[in-house]
Amino acid sequence: MTRIVAVHGVLPPHRYEQSQITEAFARMCLPPGRHPGVLERLHGSAAVGSRHLALPLERYAELSGFGQTNDAFIEVALELGEQAVRGALEQAGLRAQDVDLVVSTSVTGIAAPSLEALLAGRLGFRADVKRVPIFGLGCVAGAAGIARLHDYLEGHPGQVALLLSVELCSLTLQRADASVTNLVASALFADGAAAVLAVGRDHPHQQEQPAPVVVDTRSHLYPGTERMLGWDIGDNGFRIVLGADLPELVRRNLGQEVRSFLADHDLKTQDVEAWICHPGGPQVLEAVREALDLPAAALELTWRSLAEVGNLSSSSVLHVLRDTLTLRPPLPGTPGLLLAMGPGFCTELVLLRW
Repeated sequence: MTRIVAVHGVLPPHRYEQSQITEAFARMCLPPGRHPGVLERLHGSAAVGSRHLALPLERYAELSGFGQTNDAFIEVALELGEQAVRGALEQAGLRAQDVDLVVSTSVTGIAAPSLEALLAGRLGFRADVKRVPIFGLGCVAGAAGIARLHDYLEGHPGQVALLLSVELCSLTLQRADASVTNLVASALFADGAAAVLAVGRDHPHQQEQPAPVVVDTRSHLYPGTERMLGWDIGDNGFRIVLGADLPELVRRNLGQEVRSFLADHDLKTQDVEAWICHPGGPQVLEAVREALDLPAAALELTWRSLAEVGNLSSSSVLHVLRDTLTLRPPLPGTPGLLLAMGPGFCTELVLLRW
């Protein structure tokens, strides 16, 4: 039984209203003389009110090429990653030396050594800490990361495992690209990080505080959907792949997958007390609600996260989990479901019990 003992989310200090980002992006990405009407409509319908960015808004036009952009990614990712891990350790009452496994994930930049290795000296991890850096899972990696912590702790029940997610999506946006997919990405994605600490069933922290436990997990990969979501990587870095049929894919498949998973535990969707969903965007969230036949209030914290900070890729569902723990903690003994979707196309489900 894996217990989640801390979830700490952080955001960079540069916060902007959506209208400010729209104006700046129009200057950077639209050709001279092109009316920004489509861009303004997409930004206005994204259900995003404000976002935090890795850099001051005026600096994005100064970035020249993937190398300089990736250097900025590493610099800011280490700052946010350190803040997230230190916050989670303090919240749990643990030390960096207590951590036995670190899973780190990001899909918005590249670092070798990986982020958790670069942070090891700053944070004080043991020299024998196990490290698993993950790239390529995208938005699903927050949920998948918790699932992989659970897998590890089932086999190492006396140990401590850490998940670190750092996503700087603003650094992937393609300047001078007026394609609809790039404009959609520019309307939704933002920057942030989160850290999750979990302990196995035999660890002393297991009984020290009320916190959710991981009951079970399920992964599902949908064949033939490789071009639905992901990156095309070229000279200018990461160019988003975003299929127009993504909401319909969710609407057709998610309900069956979730109901089957819950049925394995004698549960139905109406038994779930807390829905902790990745805020993929308005159309995707509506598709999730319809597929699962949920009342509008079920995804309220997810919609709130989208409005206040945008889509943080893998960090987003962890911020929603943090908000659930602090703002709307379910009653003891009740189930919750954490779910996210990502490139592949794939889904990851994590059944929790409070």
